[in-house]
Amino acid sequence: MPGIKDVAERSGLSIATVSRALSGKGNVSARSRERARAAAAELGFVLSYHASSLASGRNHNVGVVVPSVHRWFFSSVVEGVSATLLDAGYDLTLYNVSEGQERRHSVLNDFLLRKRVDAVIAVSLELSEAEIDQLLAIHRPIVGIGGPLPGASTIRINDSGIAEAAARHLIQLGHSRIAHMTGDAAYEQDFRLPGTRQAGFKKAMRDAGLAVRPEWQVSADFTIQGAYASARQLLGSSAERPTAVFAASDEMAIGTILAARDFGLSVPHDLSVIGIDGHELGEVFGLTTIDQDARGQGALAVRRLLAGLDGGEDAGAADTEYPTRFVIRSSTAVPPVDQGPLRN
Repeated sequence: MPGIKDVAERSGLSIATVSRALSGKGNVSARSRERARAAAAELGFVLSYHASSLASGRNHNVGVVVPSVHRWFFSSVVEGVSATLLDAGYDLTLYNVSEGQERRHSVLNDFLLRKRVDAVIAVSLELSEAEIDQLLAIHRPIVGIGGPLPGASTIRINDSGIAEAAARHLIQLGHSRIAHMTGDAAYEQDFRLPGTRQAGFKKAMRDAGLAVRPEWQVSADFTIQGAYASARQLLGSSAERPTAVFAASDEMAIGTILAARDFGLSVPHDLSVIGIDGHELGEVFGLTTIDQDARGQGALAVRRLLAGLDGGEDAGAADTEYPTRFVIRSSTAVPPVDQGPLRN
């Protein structure tokens, strides 16, 4: 059976260069990488990652911890993480902690400490300082996505700021009767996303001197179905309706658009709707949104981890605000002409 030495001889490269080229790790020129791969293919050689791990002390595996695999944001982040890890020659181990505190404790205090992973990406999980210290103590770097983590590198968007921008967009179009669809209380557990985006909405309304009506503050579960049910109650509960809805996610915005159709309302002529995310379905529904590029956040987390593992740029405890993009489509427009002002 051919070994790595045979590949080195066939390609005319050193054993170290062949190892780096086939593992995808380290700096190797494109020409040398191709020579190593061609020689390995001719000889039928496959790099043993077990042997490579023994030699390097690495598992070539990154653990990704998510609250759920069923929500768009989490699955999109995982897609970005997975693609970038595969390109770098790394495996991914996914830990889903949706089944409560016991499962979460087991993952953070048992599975991740078995040293089967080289690093950890925590998505929308507010880890305690003790949980982070445990991982750092065994030299497992961490990158968090979604909010600040003490002592760890983090990637996040400015949730309050983009919510304020979304509401301001509606206000600048001339809307004063604006409803907000936020997330259920269950989603306040970690980085308090619903409350943070609601605070941004209220600030924009307050700065414009507009009233925030309690009956127009509704909640859902960040799904199309849940938002559809909540929007039907919002739009059908009284004779006076809002002329615009700011939903805290694109899926909830889409549910609102579907509910509006049930009442014969035209979007945007009777009701403007805006969301946050950059969901693929947004283009289908003509949804105005703020794109947070979830896949890009996942890819950046991987690049930051691997840079630290390779002895280059250390992930450290940097807190990075990820850029977002305002995408204006056809779901927002000026309000109906018969709208009267509703101010404080």
